[in-house]
Amino acid sequence: MTTQGHLGLWSGVGLVVANMVGAGVFLSGGFMSQSMTPSEILWSWVFGAAIALCGAYAYSAIATQNTSSGGEYRYLHDHLHPFLGYVSGWASLLIGFSATIAIDAYAAGAFLQRVWGGVNPKVIGFSLLVALTVLHAVRLNSSRLAQNALVLLKVGLVGAFVSVGLVAGSHIWPTWTPPSVADDVFSNFATNQYWIAFAFSGWNASIYIAHEFKKPERDVPRAMLIGCGLVGLLYLVINWIVVANLDPGTAIGVAAYDSEKVTLAHLVMQKILGVHAAQAVSIAAFAVFTSAMSAMVMLGPRVYAAMADDGFLPKVLKSQDGKPPVAGLALQFVIAAGLLMGPSILEIVSSASIVLMISSALTASILVFGRIQSTVIQRIAAVLYVGGCIMILTFGMWSQTALTVLAVILFVSMFGYFSTAAKRASN
Repeated sequence: MTTQGHLGLWSGVGLVVANMVGAGVFLSGGFMSQSMTPSEILWSWVFGAAIALCGAYAYSAIATQNTSSGGEYRYLHDHLHPFLGYVSGWASLLIGFSATIAIDAYAAGAFLQRVWGGVNPKVIGFSLLVALTVLHAVRLNSSRLAQNALVLLKVGLVGAFVSVGLVAGSHIWPTWTPPSVADDVFSNFATNQYWIAFAFSGWNASIYIAHEFKKPERDVPRAMLIGCGLVGLLYLVINWIVVANLDPGTAIGVAAYDSEKVTLAHLVMQKILGVHAAQAVSIAAFAVFTSAMSAMVMLGPRVYAAMADDGFLPKVLKSQDGKPPVAGLALQFVIAAGLLMGPSILEIVSSASIVLMISSALTASILVFGRIQSTVIQRIAAVLYVGGCIMILTFGMWSQTALTVLAVILFVSMFGYFSTAAKRASN
């Protein structure tokens, strides 16, 4: 296993924040404004924050007692069934990390293209993917320091946007109405939670690298709860700035993602301070998505290493004391680069949201089934989280791409698990 001791609480909080704040919050409101009022949008984000915090609190019970790296793979493998852990591990490899990295890579390139029209977003995204993979493959200390620096840069840039929005933006409660009023308010609310669930994904970042904390049983749960709470407040403020300064007709500009390459932050800043400030925001968006990418690139290989340690993946992916998981980084790079050239961003977002939600709901159910020691409040949080996930999945945006992704993950997992299990039994 990897040597303990090079991560502290605030590195963990930074990792959670970096992992959470990516493309989602700067795109979601544009789509939500087409069928939801300003108050409905804000309450939707409050609900999304509450669900995420319930998940983090439920996970804290497991993280206190299981200090191994590997995330949902490790928890499900150890406390429910090895096969469920194996499915979760493959989900992380194929979509949970690799697809999210591809999303942020394309987003970074797209917003840089907004400033310099001649650049190719996929080329920029690919170059960024190469650079970050190499960065995290060098040394653990270098990886940690670089990630902390990117987190500080992201916090500064997002903080600057929030400050401008609160000081120079509108302070009047918005009176605009959505162009399309939903017949079923509850169904519309649940469906739009998909965007919010994707934006909140990443609150569990610290569990993937738990064994590398100085005091994992204390700092991993705290990092999740503090990071998730801070980001929840940040998201609410960002969405207030959006609904107060943009009408649905302007906000839907993010829907033309492939041709316009703008975020809601770009549109807000353009309205408040003009075109040049909006261009600066697009450059800042590049840095924000780079930080999110870096966190994902860093974390993913820890899951593959845990699977290899258990004999479910090739030995070359196993963790080594004091060394970065180079083979895992290389494997993740290949998959992420392939996805970067593949489906549209909206299809990937839909698929990633579904896969991440199923995996995290199964993990929280460890408490529901009483498979680990927990308090009554932690079990209630687990029930609420699982219930929230079921609601969103029931009313969610199931696409052919998402169904195909799930089918591929299940097929690969079943084939790999049973063939590996048979091989291990024969030995």
